[in-house]
Amino acid sequence: MKKIRCALYDRVSHDLQAKYGLSLVTQMEDLRHYAVDHGYEIVGTYSDEGITARKKLQNRKEFMRLLNDVQQDKIDLILVTKLDRWFRNVKDYHNTQAILEAHHCNWRTVCEDYDTSTADGQLKINIMLAVAQNECDRTSERIKVVFSHKKRQGQHVTGAAPYGYILGEDKKLHKDPDREHIVNEIFKYYFSCFSKRQTVFYILGKYRNDEKLTEYKINRILSHEAYAGIYDGIEGYHPAYITPEQYSQIHKISAAKSYPHTREPYLFSSLIKCPHCGTRLTGFVKKQKLGNGDISYYKRYRCSKKYDYHNSPCITESVVEEYMLTNLTHQLEINIFNLQQQKALEKKTKNQTSKLKSEMDRLNLLYQKGRIDESYYEQEYDKLEKELKKEQAVTVPIEKYLEIQKSISGDWQKLYEKLDVEHRKAFWKRTIKEIYVEPETHKICGFEFLV
Repeated sequence: MKKIRCALYDRVSHDLQAKYGLSLVTQMEDLRHYAVDHGYEIVGTYSDEGITARKKLQNRKEFMRLLNDVQQDKIDLILVTKLDRWFRNVKDYHNTQAILEAHHCNWRTVCEDYDTSTADGQLKINIMLAVAQNECDRTSERIKVVFSHKKRQGQHVTGAAPYGYILGEDKKLHKDPDREHIVNEIFKYYFSCFSKRQTVFYILGKYRNDEKLTEYKINRILSHEAYAGIYDGIEGYHPAYITPEQYSQIHKISAAKSYPHTREPYLFSSLIKCPHCGTRLTGFVKKQKLGNGDISYYKRYRCSKKYDYHNSPCITESVVEEYMLTNLTHQLEINIFNLQQQKALEKKTKNQTSKLKSEMDRLNLLYQKGRIDESYYEQEYDKLEKELKKEQAVTVPIEKYLEIQKSISGDWQKLYEKLDVEHRKAFWKRTIKEIYVEPETHKICGFEFLV
C-alpha cells in the first residue's frame, strides 16, 4: 500500500513564542510524532518564524514554497498544529483550499478536530475562521485606537527606538546622547559626498567598535523620515537630525541612484538619463593604448541595458563636464528670468483661477436645475477642469534657483578646478537632478536643476 506523502507546516510570531512558549521546535516535534504514529511519509517541513497570521500570504515565504510543492503534486496531506497557525480569515482559506483541492491535497490539525476530507469538517472550519477573523478585526480596531491616542500625545507608537534615539519616561523619542554625534556625522559626511555607499564605508571604518551600527542601519538612517522628525506625515513629531528639505533631497538623489561596479568616483553617475529606456547611465573606465605604447585611462558612461535592449550612448566624462561648465550659468539665468516673468503674471493667474471656479459653479447650477443635459455638462466641465489645473500648476519657488546662483557667484569655475574628484562630484549631486541625452546623436542636450 502506498504511503501518504505528508508535509509539516508551522508558524509562530515572536510575541506568541515569548508569551506561551509555542516555538517552532515544539510545534514541529508534535507534527513529526503525529506523522510517524499514523504511518505517513514526511516529504517536507516548512516553517515561518516571526510572521503573524494577519500578514498577506505572499509574505509567508515558507507557506508559498509549500503551495508551490502542492502544485507540483509532491504532497498528499499537510499537517499543522492548530487552525490559527494555518489561517486567520475565510478569504485566505478558500483561496488556498481551491489550490489544494485541484491537486487532491488535504490538510489536518493535530491538536484540534479539523479535517477537510469531510463535509462536516469543512463546515466547522468555515464557522471557526469567521469567528477568528472577527476577533482579529476587533483586536486590530482596539490597537488602532491605542495608536491614535499615542499619536495625539506625540508618543512613540510602536517598536524599538531607532538608532540615535532613546525612549524617555514620557514615552516620546529623544536624541540618544551616547550616539547623537555618530548620527550627526553620518549626515554630515553624506552631504559632503552625496553617496550612501561611501558614507557606509567611512562610518563603519571609523566606528567599527559599535556593534549596533551596521550597514543596514546606516542606510536606514539615510532613508527614513524619522530622522527628519517626521512620523506618519506629521512634521516636528520628535527631535530631528535633519530638516524635511534635506530628507527630501536625499530621497530625490537616492531614487535616481545607479551603482557602478567599482568604487571609482564618477562625477555624474546616476545623473545622466538614457534617452531610450530612462535608465541612469553608470560609469566605467576605458583603456586605450597610445602610439608610444603607454596606456591611457578615461572615464565613460553607458546604459546597463545596452546589450539587452538597445544601442546606448557611451559618453566620456570630460565631455559631460565641459558641457555642464559651459552651460550651467547661462541655463540658470534663463530659469530665473522665466520665473520672474511668471511671478509678474501671478495676479492675472489668480483672477483667471477665480473666473474658472465661478464658471464651474455656474455650470453645476445649470445642470442641477435641468437646463443643460449630461453630455454637454461633462464636456464643458472637463474643459474648465483642465484649464484650472494648468492655472494651478505648482512652480518651483525662485528662491531655490537664487540659492544656486549665490553658490556659483564670482569666478566659481576657477574654484571648481581646485576641487578634488570627490568634492566635484558632491557639487554636481547637490546642484543637478538630471542630464539629458539626444536620442539620435547621443550628445548632451540639456539638464535639470535639483530644486
